[in-house]
Amino acid sequence: MTGFSAPRSAVPGDCSRCGRTPRRTFLSDVGMGLTGIALGSLLQRDGIVRAAEPMAAPSDDNPVPDGLSHIAPKAKSVIWYFMLGGTSHLESFDYKPEVNKHAGKTIEASPYKSAVLDSPYYRKNVRDFAGTPRALMAQLYPLQIGFKQRGECGMHVSDWWPHVGSCADDLAVVRSMWTTDNDHAAQLQFHTGRHIFDGFHPSIGSWVHYGLGSLNDNLPQFVVMGGGPGDCCGGSGAHDGSYLGPAHTGVPMSLDPANPLPFATPGANVTVAERRRQLDLLNELNTLAGVDYPDDPAMKARIKSYELAFRMQTSVPEVVQLGAETKETQDLYGLNDPACQTVARYSLAARRLVERGVRFVQIYDDGWDAHSQLLKNHTTRCAAVDRPIAGLLKDLKRRGLLDETLVVWATEFGRTPGAERSDGRDHHPYGFSVWMAGGGLKGGIVHGATDEIGFHAVENRHYVTDIHATVLHQLGLDPRRLEIPGHKRLEIDFGKPIREIIA
Repeated sequence: MTGFSAPRSAVPGDCSRCGRTPRRTFLSDVGMGLTGIALGSLLQRDGIVRAAEPMAAPSDDNPVPDGLSHIAPKAKSVIWYFMLGGTSHLESFDYKPEVNKHAGKTIEASPYKSAVLDSPYYRKNVRDFAGTPRALMAQLYPLQIGFKQRGECGMHVSDWWPHVGSCADDLAVVRSMWTTDNDHAAQLQFHTGRHIFDGFHPSIGSWVHYGLGSLNDNLPQFVVMGGGPGDCCGGSGAHDGSYLGPAHTGVPMSLDPANPLPFATPGANVTVAERRRQLDLLNELNTLAGVDYPDDPAMKARIKSYELAFRMQTSVPEVVQLGAETKETQDLYGLNDPACQTVARYSLAARRLVERGVRFVQIYDDGWDAHSQLLKNHTTRCAAVDRPIAGLLKDLKRRGLLDETLVVWATEFGRTPGAERSDGRDHHPYGFSVWMAGGGLKGGIVHGATDEIGFHAVENRHYVTDIHATVLHQLGLDPRRLEIPGHKRLEIDFGKPIREIIA
């Protein structure tokens, strides 16, 4: 064995000068033959590969996030509702009586021809797969529901939203949103700030996860629920980590206690105690490997992921045990009402998640694309989400959680003031509404405005990344300090916090 000895001049265990294998490493490798095979099998089964090439080295201007806020945070968590398909702003949070007054007229024949067609915003920046923006829906279509002034603030909210309307004094409604995509990739743009033509980029939830990390190591920090059949959790790009890496991608969650997350149970034939013993064995094998490979980052990361998976397997099923809530709480969300039961379950689970330290919960609701039969469509969809969303707001508030939880309600775009197919509205990126509540924002406030028929955002206009910037600001993050070396971001990516709605 003398041939494997290190020269006397070398540091013990260091054969870098002669290229030989140290005795200790040789014996360790031989002795670990069988155990190494067992560990290798586990790693191979799970698709472990060599660590990816490291990102460009961080600079002083772009340090790697350390989980600490850049400024004093006012919120800890975000619950982000997103209405897939495009909710009509005209029948929700942006009351436009002039649409009724001139219903049946074309825009050209109305007093608002110049305001719409001669506007500097008309067609500007709209990018379409067909190469040209959609045709103008010229004939004004009357509002399909009435409005009432709600709360002490007197905010106009439609009769399709009576429960959310009862929370008007907690809402900060922004009526002047705009985007550049008038097709359904707008859901991607709303979450990433980039048009689909620019490729995929990290979502707002991924940036939050990347910048702040974990509040609870037993649960995923970015959870996604909802979406339509065959399109689980909406378009995956809307909650994807992109170049931040898959560790920052939203984790889809179902509300089946038996299988709430992919691989979130040890298996039907494996007890928790047996799974614990499996992981203890892995740790022992890792300790053996650490004799000569103490700095192997891939090994450390993989063992850490096994431990996290085990903790999730014991923690996540408890979170989705909604039956543990009181009957009064279940009724508040509409848990037993078939019309809204699905979103009620997502909403109650979201409260339980943020209560336990989850940073970002994204809830999708699908089916808002009302090109025809808008009355029927929005009657059904509003009934499905109105009571659960209001229930969440009220439940958070009474538990003292609304101050530290930022709730966002958003959608791909609005719907046109003009009719499509006689009883519907087309996609409308020129002006629409979103709202936020809690998390250090003002309540009972309306910010921004569209023109008299709800066509263009004309007052305090906000691109979608201004919502991102507001969310990040309330969480204590500066988006400019999250830029990744080697992945240049554009000025519009960062957005600006909407100061007028911040308390």
